[in-house]
Amino acid sequence: MALSDRLLAAWYAGHPALALLRPLELLYRHVVQRKRARFLAGEGRIYRAPVPVLVVGNITVGGTGKTPLILWLIEHCRSRGLKVGVVSRGYAAKPAHFPWRVRADQSASVAGDEPLLIVQRSGVPLMIDPDRGRAVQALLAAEPLDLILSDDGLQHYRLARDLELVLIDAARGLGNRRCLPAGPLREPVERLHSVDALLYNGAASDPEGGYAFSLQPRALVHLRSGEQRPLTHFPPQQRLHAVAGIGNPQRFFSTLETLHWRPIPHAFADHAPYSAELLDFSPALPVLMTEKDAVKCRAFAADDWWYLPVDAQPSPAFVNWFDTQLARLLPLAR
Repeated sequence: MALSDRLLAAWYAGHPALALLRPLELLYRHVVQRKRARFLAGEGRIYRAPVPVLVVGNITVGGTGKTPLILWLIEHCRSRGLKVGVVSRGYAAKPAHFPWRVRADQSASVAGDEPLLIVQRSGVPLMIDPDRGRAVQALLAAEPLDLILSDDGLQHYRLARDLELVLIDAARGLGNRRCLPAGPLREPVERLHSVDALLYNGAASDPEGGYAFSLQPRALVHLRSGEQRPLTHFPPQQRLHAVAGIGNPQRFFSTLETLHWRPIPHAFADHAPYSAELLDFSPALPVLMTEKDAVKCRAFAADDWWYLPVDAQPSPAFVNWFDTQLARLLPLAR
């Protein structure tokens, strides 16, 4: 088990040895709290866009389902007659320059895996830049838009925002509730009191003070051809190699088990690069991966490689709440 995996396990198990990291945690908390205080005081360079900005983020390290929820938000806003764009940091992306407009025919190494997935699935105008304010300005200069979704960026306080949606893994929660490096939190737990909505990925029903959403598999997609097959294409008890380079690989493996397959798990680091040699597994079985991994593997995919796209399904209460916020921010939204 890699050091990062051991640390992640310790954060969520509450290992007592993490107490040794408390002095570093205190220093980290001081830095992030000072950063937020400056933002609230209006100090420093803060960009406010001429259209509403909605941040979708989290306060924990690791995956919480942001990309599927952003895809749902894109389609929901479009169904209300709104023109929506997305900005992202573009983690691990190496474009020729920033800001960079992501196109569907680019490679994940240039555009970043999550931004490329979003564009390929939705066709949304999307700009990447570590300076998200600059990304918003570039996107608005290129497209007439009604609102902007910021993929992550909750802690990017150089961008003003009109709405903050924070996602939490319902199964893992907030771990030991301590900040980095003694725990998984990017900001102190008190930060959750100031956000507009909490969404719990995997919750069975709306928890007190928040909303539930789930990730629903919709089909099997062949990497080479893009052909879609129903989930029944693999029979119950099908053995397969399961590849996940996401923030919480176990969620993907558990999903496959709920579909009554028998996955052989292959967990990789979030945003991991791949090669045909790296994914040459034994015994010879179908390979099934996440959609995020698939955008990096199409060029060298074997004939029995598939991916499993998922759709976010927020609770009706969240949909009603979100429509109320759209009407407040954009009174002409249909």
